[in-house]
Amino acid sequence: MIKLADAAPADAGAIAGLLAELAVFYGGTPEGAPDERAEQVRAALFSDPPAARALLAWDGAALAGLASWSFLWPAAGLTRSLYLKELYVAQAYRRTGAGKLLMEGLYRIAADHSCSRVEWTTDTGNSGAQRFYESLGATPLTTKIFYRLTPQV
Repeated sequence: MIKLADAAPADAGAIAGLLAELAVFYGGTPEGAPDERAEQVRAALFSDPPAARALLAWDGAALAGLASWSFLWPAAGLTRSLYLKELYVAQAYRRTGAGKLLMEGLYRIAADHSCSRVEWTTDTGNSGAQRFYESLGATPLTTKIFYRLTPQV
């Protein structure tokens, strides 16, 4: 049975492992050694202030999926929104309900914090994700364009 839990510092290694699978899913290669990636996860999620938060789906000791998220402000009026940066379910757990469980967990977090909405993006070529989100009742927002600028270091 899959259960949700907020990420804890002891979960950094498992999260880093799942994010390595995510990198491969998107055609990349995980960068750095596993210990280095775990330290990057700890720094991002458990520093002060944290860069993000993560909700995890566990099947016993196996990490089945994660949702990384942050609050955005302002949203409608002076409310805040919950922004889902990444939803990823391990290959072995797809079509088990883990993704839906994570999304329901995010909706509860948003409601508990009086968020006016939950927002996210997906790649235009990720038709599986689009079908999943639409099965939840979400519709694409065609009035926005997503921009990215990479700082020159």
